[in-house]
Amino acid sequence: MSSGEFVSQCTADSLARVAQLLKDGGLVALPTETVYGLGADATNSSAVARIYKVKGRPADHPLIVHIYSMQSLGDWADEIPSYAISLARDFWPGPMTLVLKRSILAEDFVTGGQPTVGLRVPGHAVALALLAAFENIGGQGIAAPSANRFGHVSPTTAQAVQEELGEYLEGKDQILDGGPSNVGVESTIIDCTTEAPRILRPGAITIQMVEESTGLKVSTIETDIRVSGSLENHYAPSAIVNLNRIPIAGEGFIALAEIQTPEKVIRLASPKNVDEFARVMYSALRDADAKGLNSVVVAEPAGDGLALAIRDRLMRASKGR
Repeated sequence: MSSGEFVSQCTADSLARVAQLLKDGGLVALPTETVYGLGADATNSSAVARIYKVKGRPADHPLIVHIYSMQSLGDWADEIPSYAISLARDFWPGPMTLVLKRSILAEDFVTGGQPTVGLRVPGHAVALALLAAFENIGGQGIAAPSANRFGHVSPTTAQAVQEELGEYLEGKDQILDGGPSNVGVESTIIDCTTEAPRILRPGAITIQMVEESTGLKVSTIETDIRVSGSLENHYAPSAIVNLNRIPIAGEGFIALAEIQTPEKVIRLASPKNVDEFARVMYSALRDADAKGLNSVVVAEPAGDGLALAIRDRLMRASKGR
């Protein structure tokens, strides 16, 4: 068995085996609609410690716990406000993580030592089927940050996981192939520990959607809660990422399809709209490294909603690693 063996036929039998592997302390890279995650049993401290080791991730950086349904919210969180229930009802399964006051089930090794826990029900058939199989054998949640080395570009395909982490995984670990991620940027993270929801990381669930669901104005009060992907330099390829300038010969270029490619510039992606931009952005940045480019220029999409999340990730990528 090679490191991180692929499971591409995600049948009920193979998912039952992978669920048992998780229960036994193994790691599983799993597809979600946002990006691929590197999963471990969220109640197993030594398995979770291996996530940190494989990723090279700082130990105080919290993980998101993936659960099968909102029915499990009460297992992991205490003092759940009614607006958090509204959000869960409206947007789960989906690209949204809720940060809540943790229960005793959520231990320091998952929360980064904070009194809060991030929870999500992913909107991907394979991830949900694995969570169901895991629950069937007594599993309570899968802790899963993105399946990449810390600070690097998040993977949106199983192949990208293999390239990124293959050498760090052990023979028993598995990579589930569920096809390319549909959203392409990480989940919106919403702090639900105060009177009103507060967005800690933008994503496909927008401020407007949150306000419509809850009937509350999104809070802008500063917070000291640490969450995944919030460091200033993150999501960065080896190439230098430059924003919103005209590219020169030999540079990579990512821009909406309507923007022309200057002569001798290497076009990496020409998405037709913002949704497609989010979907292809990370694979285009990876492609820049595969092509050995030193510099990539990105023309950022304007607007709010998902465009805001794209600009957030690009701003962090432009700070390098």
